[in-house]
Amino acid sequence: MFAALLRHARPPSPLAGRLSLQSLLFALGEGTFMTGSAVFFTQIVGLSAAQVGLGLTVAGIAAFLAALPMGKLVDRFGPKKMWAVSALGQAAMFGVWPFITDFQGYLLMAAGMEVIGALGGAAHGAYTIDVLPADERVRSRAYMYSALNVGFTVGSLVGGVALAFQSDDLLQAIPWFTAAVFLVNAAAISRLPKASHDERTPEDRKVKVPGPGPLRNPGWMLTTFFSGVFWTNQVLLNIVIPLWLVEETDAPHVLLAFLFGTNTVMCIFLPMAAARGVEDVPSALKAVRISSTFFVVSCLITLATHDTVGWKTIALVWLGHVTVTGAELYLSAASWAFEAELMDPRQRGAYQGAAELSSTLGRVWAPAVYTFLAMNWGAAGWLVIAGIIVLATIGIHPSTRLARRFLEQHVPADVLADARASAPDPEEGIAAGPPSLIDTEAPATGPTGGSLR
Repeated sequence: MFAALLRHARPPSPLAGRLSLQSLLFALGEGTFMTGSAVFFTQIVGLSAAQVGLGLTVAGIAAFLAALPMGKLVDRFGPKKMWAVSALGQAAMFGVWPFITDFQGYLLMAAGMEVIGALGGAAHGAYTIDVLPADERVRSRAYMYSALNVGFTVGSLVGGVALAFQSDDLLQAIPWFTAAVFLVNAAAISRLPKASHDERTPEDRKVKVPGPGPLRNPGWMLTTFFSGVFWTNQVLLNIVIPLWLVEETDAPHVLLAFLFGTNTVMCIFLPMAAARGVEDVPSALKAVRISSTFFVVSCLITLATHDTVGWKTIALVWLGHVTVTGAELYLSAASWAFEAELMDPRQRGAYQGAAELSSTLGRVWAPAVYTFLAMNWGAAGWLVIAGIIVLATIGIHPSTRLARRFLEQHVPADVLADARASAPDPEEGIAAGPPSLIDTEAPATGPTGGSLR
């Protein structure tokens, strides 16, 4: 058993280990600030809860509008350089947070950090696909996802310790701690090897990539829209099931802590297992079907708890949370494969930005709709939620075929072949030139800055 744990802890490659360290550092800083952000904004900055919520909305709009332009910057200047710029920019802005004292400053900071985070998210996604060999991309991303969750867990503990002392001085120090972690993160990024798109000369960057961009690829836009619909599993996980537990069942409220603890443990130890065998579009579609099955089963289990009592309710609510976490794990693996296989290799930054636009449209409506359906329609509402996922599962199959045909029509065959081929070990190429630089996945963002990867 110990040997099996060691094998699980070993990264697929040295480069995957270095990328995972970056994910851990990012999540450590982000998780620390996110844990204390509500108290920091209300007690230190002096905002009301309504103002904090409005800032979240403004920041989300800013990220949505910036997604495609930031992606185009990544394509023009290279993913590593833009990832480095984003990391340094986030570190600088976290360092400024303690000096913000009014709502206007908070709005500007929140929007600015989301724009910088959009740049980092597009650059990170483009870099990892560019630099990792094709046959280990999904496994490496799964390992990085585990590291990300470890980082968020440790960051939450650090933020929780700071909150426990109820000290304004410690609260003010949280952004500076996060800034310091992001500076270390930027240094780690700067030592990564260059990706192929970082090797372009200034003259190359002036030449426009021939052919249409991602917004004219209906298959890609539909595929990422449906992916956004699937990512509404996070709404179930973090909002609807907890509300259902509190309002509609007799389960003790302390169970919520165990639910989120189970999700964290699963997302640390199981991503590699869920990603096993996911290497191309057909295997990714199979993972989507498994993810959707878990999602539907979670809906059916949770709706049954309305009429159960005692330990039976507790067991079913916990099982419903476990199955929706399974949906998250298999969807993550599928999403990484879609990114690798269905983007124009010459425009990965722009494709990342376009994906953020369409996936946001696929999920932004879910908190209000799912909460209304579950809390007001009861069992029928849960069935409608499950039906939405079934329809998206049906729809993503033709959309991926459409996206593939679009690439075959507009991208030279040799470019697609090179993108699918296993790249040489990037570690071996470090001596050939100076080291290069390189968030989220998550698909979630916050006014604290950065995409969650």
